[in-house]
Amino acid sequence: MIDLTRIERSTLSTEPYEWAFIGGLFAPQDAAALIESYPRDCFKTVKGYDQEKGYEYEARSLVPMGGDAASHVAGLSPAWRRLADDLLSPAYRAALTRLTGRDLTALLMEVNVFHYGPGSWLGPHIDLKEKVVTHVFYFNERWDETDGGCLNVLRSSDMSETVMSVAPIVGNSVVLVRSENSWHAVSPVAGGCLQSRLSMTVTFYTPGAVSTMWPPGDQTPLHDYDATTAREVMRGGPTARWTKLYAKAASLLRARGAR
Repeated sequence: MIDLTRIERSTLSTEPYEWAFIGGLFAPQDAAALIESYPRDCFKTVKGYDQEKGYEYEARSLVPMGGDAASHVAGLSPAWRRLADDLLSPAYRAALTRLTGRDLTALLMEVNVFHYGPGSWLGPHIDLKEKVVTHVFYFNERWDETDGGCLNVLRSSDMSETVMSVAPIVGNSVVLVRSENSWHAVSPVAGGCLQSRLSMTVTFYTPGAVSTMWPPGDQTPLHDYDATTAREVMRGGPTARWTKLYAKAASLLRARGAR
């Protein structure tokens, strides 16, 4: 399902650190199937502040840390099961190894999918030292960048020092090689946005690492994510159009009040 040649033919940028933008990872029919059946079950709300960054979003496990099969497989469509199988394949690891120059063969892999609803964000941060390489995929059919929700590659912890902003459009992806200056963030999703930002992170960890997303003994209750409104917006229904206009007007009024 993943077009591995797109990864193999890419090159890492070294400005301001090692990273790569890779687009066109899915054939149109596969992209459509992944969007239509994006997971809605077994999510938990993640929010807080860890002394470096603030964050708030919804997370679901797709492949557990070091696992060899998909999580909560009964809730996954055939398309998402195929995608999980691709991520677990030696060929995918080999493609990322060639791109990054890091041997990922023996590293632990964890895959999570996310809904960033209105107001969700992930502040500027550098990944934990245990994270060697992270590959972020996106699954929105369309996205208005004025609604936020973009991945920002940063020179520092200052959001104004953005090198590139990547919209969460299906087929887009970003590979991040962890370093002491690999700053990045997700800009806040606008409060009036009626679709959630759909993303997936594939992270390779050093041996012995423990999941921070799903720590041992985690008993956080899981719930379904209600994407009814999001689907209406994606399909451009009449309610979506009027609510979108209202949200834009409210945003302009807030901006005027902040002057």
